[in-house]
Amino acid sequence: MDKLVDLYLNNAATRQKWEAFLASLDIHNFSDRELDQINHTFGLVDEEGKLVGTGSVAGNVLKYVGVCNKGVTSGARFNKIVTALQQYIFNEKIFHSFVFTKAKYSESFQHLNFRELAKTDQAAFLESGTPDVDNYLADLPKVNDQKDLKIGAIVMNANPFTLGHRHLVELASEENDLVYVFVVKEDASLFTTDERMELVRAGLADLANVKVVSGGDYMVSKATFPAYFLKSPEDLIDVQTAIDARVFKNVIAPSLNITRRYLGKEPLSMTTHYYNVSLAHELSPDIEVITIPRKEVNGDVITATEIRQKIKAGDLAGMKELVPATTLEFIEKNLASLQARIEKGMNINGN
Repeated sequence: MDKLVDLYLNNAATRQKWEAFLASLDIHNFSDRELDQINHTFGLVDEEGKLVGTGSVAGNVLKYVGVCNKGVTSGARFNKIVTALQQYIFNEKIFHSFVFTKAKYSESFQHLNFRELAKTDQAAFLESGTPDVDNYLADLPKVNDQKDLKIGAIVMNANPFTLGHRHLVELASEENDLVYVFVVKEDASLFTTDERMELVRAGLADLANVKVVSGGDYMVSKATFPAYFLKSPEDLIDVQTAIDARVFKNVIAPSLNITRRYLGKEPLSMTTHYYNVSLAHELSPDIEVITIPRKEVNGDVITATEIRQKIKAGDLAGMKELVPATTLEFIEKNLASLQARIEKGMNINGN
């Protein structure tokens, strides 16, 4: 009879055995990016004390689930590990969970009441529990006769909200009856999730046909998408983009009658440019993808990265032409705390 045990990965010997077991299942990525998020890890050991299964929890995401089914009923160990992980999450008063996994394991998770949200040849994204994606969609604001309207969408991090973001939304607002601005929920930016939502809403308050909403757990970001079961960093970008696009195209957009997605042209970051190209490929032809040239000031495109650099330097005057008055007012009021976050190591590079 297999025994369920707690695995403490801060123990070098335990971690070595754990990594060796997962490597035997063709899982090889044990980077700090992946492991630092883990809250708890379970193991299954057989009667000889050999590790035959494992699974981890990172917040409400199941990770590193792997079992050896040699000599046992197919699926028995998998079911035991996943059930233990879900019970752990429930005990933490978390009643909604996700898993990103190899595509071939999607059906096994579905047998345990997970719902597949998107799938590629390599990966699948599933959820279990409530509130689920149906609850998320039901809570989003809607208007009368929405199915008969021309509706666009923009997804942004807005770290912080700039006049470049504003320019993109203004154009979409002019071309559509209704525009949803989804603000990425992931809290891994200089400006917190709540602060970014506040700045976007304040900066767009005058546009009556624009609704600013949280992307919830369904705008899959590079920060939340795990890489441990993929072969390379290039695969991470490809698969994450595909999963993100397919959730939007097949789940989010039909519910809201969204037929257009607006992107800002990316002249500076090749990674973001590649993401935009891949996103357009995935969404078309169901969703029309419209790429807008970035707003320029004095011949230079406006970037949130530049604003964060000016915050670090305390250059309030230098950002007056780059951000709405509402963003500038917030930065002025909170400059000291924003600079303190940077001094504590908050990354202000990237997009």
